[in-house]
Amino acid sequence: MTARRAAHQPGWESAAQWHSVRGRTQARREPSGVSPWLADGGGPNDWDGFRVMAMKSLATTRTGRAAAAAALAMAAGMVHASTMPVRWQLNMGKGVTESAHNAYHAHMIALWVCVVIGVIVFGAMAYAMFKFRKSKGAVAAQWSHNTKAEVIWTVIPVIILIAMAWPATQILIKQADTSNPVLTVKVTGYQWKWRYEYVDYEGKPTGVNFVSKIDADSDKTRQLKSGLDPHAVKVGTESTYLLNVDKPLVLPTNAKIRFVITADDVIHAWWVPALGWKTDAIPDIINDAWTLIEQPGTYRGQCAELCGQDHGFMPIVVEARPKAEFDQWLAAQQAAAAPATASAAPAPAAPQG
Repeated sequence: MTARRAAHQPGWESAAQWHSVRGRTQARREPSGVSPWLADGGGPNDWDGFRVMAMKSLATTRTGRAAAAAALAMAAGMVHASTMPVRWQLNMGKGVTESAHNAYHAHMIALWVCVVIGVIVFGAMAYAMFKFRKSKGAVAAQWSHNTKAEVIWTVIPVIILIAMAWPATQILIKQADTSNPVLTVKVTGYQWKWRYEYVDYEGKPTGVNFVSKIDADSDKTRQLKSGLDPHAVKVGTESTYLLNVDKPLVLPTNAKIRFVITADDVIHAWWVPALGWKTDAIPDIINDAWTLIEQPGTYRGQCAELCGQDHGFMPIVVEARPKAEFDQWLAAQQAAAAPATASAAPAPAAPQG
């Protein structure tokens, strides 16, 4: 936990106070609503505090040290399995869809090409500066152009760019092909929530649609002077402050899903990093995209286009389930929607006798 974050926590008047109280860890009284390991400097995605408590209680024995190492490894595995970013993560995630995997591999190819170019260029510069320095009597050559060198350093980058552009273009073409979906979902952005309409599933209309907005716990906690601890907003062990909703978008795994995305008021952007793409939701315009989720799980995202004062409070949650479980969920939603549809239908006119 940094001083800046600590200054915003309930019970801490300033970063200076946080530093002062932290120095008296053994004697201090824990702030209301903060667990001991959080107060020791950790956060819901910060395993430093977990390590502090583990070391305090277990580091006195060899068995304790082994148990602490195992617990830390298990905790790290839990973080990575969630696909959420982790502390000090430098690279992009691999995601859970073919599109995400393609984007990751293209990124890694480009990264290593840049690394090789950097090593060659800066290595040559360092060698030249050291080998041909003035103190060793080196005299600079008196020429300003070399046709052969200029052709080489022009042709080689062109070849590299073409070699990288060809597979990237194939990926983009495949990503744009939304044909033959099993499920079509219409996503509509509003200030500041999402509507999901299950247009058709396996060629049949579903009649299922609902609005998804930020969950009650996050909404209460975000209010000015609420006095509530954001780190206490969790689903299981995962911190979900500003990242959870009241109704997630439930999707089947191993099925091609087409999204048609638009907005009703201002421009939004529907973005779940684990799916590997982001698409703008623009009023009066329909954008489409597709995905095929390979493994069950809960994947979180947010609106990625500045859309007004509550832009930061417009999360997205996708819950991927095996096909059999999804079919059961969809049937339950259709059954729940049927009575409402029947009650809304006008009563038949009485026969005139």
